[in-house]
Amino acid sequence: MTGERPPVAMTIAGTDSGGGAGVTADLKTFEAHGVWGTCAVVAVTAQNTIGVQAFQTLPAALVQAQVRSVVADIGVDAAKTGMLASAELVVAVAEVWAEVRKPLVVDPVFVSKHGDTLLANDAVAALTEQLLPLATVVTPNLPEAAALTGIDITSRDEMEEAAWRLSASGVGCVLVKGGHLGGATSPDLLWCDGKAVWLEAARIEGRHTHGTGCCLSAAVAAELARGMDPPDACVAAKRFVDHAIAGAPAIGAGVGPVNPGWARTAG
Repeated sequence: MTGERPPVAMTIAGTDSGGGAGVTADLKTFEAHGVWGTCAVVAVTAQNTIGVQAFQTLPAALVQAQVRSVVADIGVDAAKTGMLASAELVVAVAEVWAEVRKPLVVDPVFVSKHGDTLLANDAVAALTEQLLPLATVVTPNLPEAAALTGIDITSRDEMEEAAWRLSASGVGCVLVKGGHLGGATSPDLLWCDGKAVWLEAARIEGRHTHGTGCCLSAAVAAELARGMDPPDACVAAKRFVDHAIAGAPAIGAGVGPVNPGWARTAG
């Protein structure tokens, strides 16, 4: 017997041949939330826990075609973006999502955990001016927030200033990830409707943190697809990622991945 249609989420991002980030991690995260995962692949990467050895972007028209194909038949309740690589692809995604007008989480991926550049310098303006105004939630880490706002962020006060500036671009909620601050805790700042809420968590030590940003933004998108309000979706996603980091598998010789399937392997 055919069941009911589940919530549907889409990831618009690059692949990760090592399975730890990008489209692969996003689809695992959607599955963990009971959400049907769909994708529009923007780029194909050759990477592992050591780094990104090569990548190739797809034509902008093909990226848009993937989005339209899914929307026309299956439908999409929420989506997230990850690696977009170039200004042309940022503009293409903004154009097609302006047609869809569903909740969108923008993870402004600039650099991989291994230090490899994943967004061209000339794409930052397109991201700020064309994609962020369509975003329900944006989830930058501190270097990404600094690049988007021009602020050197080394304190909580500067995180709040950056969040305020990002919200002025039209974003519904801003979740600034504070892991780069250092210290015993990993504070994230949630800024919605002009109010700042600090999401505190103890820092989890270990080298397996590849894919944390993908996992977080995908978890937010999954919760939005399930009908959760953006602030609550961000709080729930933060908890989910904490478990994913704590349950990271021992994979690879470098910066290994977190585990979006932690609930199945716990205990």
